[in-house]
Amino acid sequence: MAPRWLVPGAAEAGAHAPGATLDLGQGGVATDDPIEVNVDSIRVHLPTGQHVVILKEKHADRYLPIWIGPFEANAIAMKIQGMAPDRPVTHDLMSATFGELGISVSRIVVTSLTEEVFFARLHVRQNGREVDVDSRPSDAIALAVRFECPIYVAAEVLDRAGVIPEKDEEDEERGGEKLDEDRLAVFRDLVNSLNLPDLPDEPGGRRGSSSS
Repeated sequence: MAPRWLVPGAAEAGAHAPGATLDLGQGGVATDDPIEVNVDSIRVHLPTGQHVVILKEKHADRYLPIWIGPFEANAIAMKIQGMAPDRPVTHDLMSATFGELGISVSRIVVTSLTEEVFFARLHVRQNGREVDVDSRPSDAIALAVRFECPIYVAAEVLDRAGVIPEKDEEDEERGGEKLDEDRLAVFRDLVNSLNLPDLPDEPGGRRGSSSS
């Protein structure tokens, strides 16, 4: 039997305090210690065809789904699958340009969740100088997988919008072992059961399309 899903209270129905933002310290970094995550997968919400990137906490069994556009989803998926396009896509072009200019991406941070929208910061270095710039999470993640740099999420964001799989008795009897097929089925069921207006979006994009 596949695990059931527990969604923390504020994210259960997509409801949270409007206008609430994460307090940022110097350089746009969240004052709370951010939590490192990995890109777990790119999923499609079958009823609508919308794309979702699922981030997984590196040292815990907690996940963060974020709606993204199809072009950004493709850019992330191609890189993590080791696929190379015939011609460079936008994020490949940015990565190559950064490299020629001696710019590296040190990390990206999903910093806040405001009015159903995720925000991120892209931290870059050049000649010993580090700056951070505002970014959509999808663009930041697409660059992060190309520079192979860490991805972080503010603790408050994960607390509000993270998804935790609850193991059933059968899983416990198996000592917590998980089969890949079960895991894929859980994500399929999770994504397809999501109500489109209830899952936080990212700034500057429309669901089902990509903004430049």
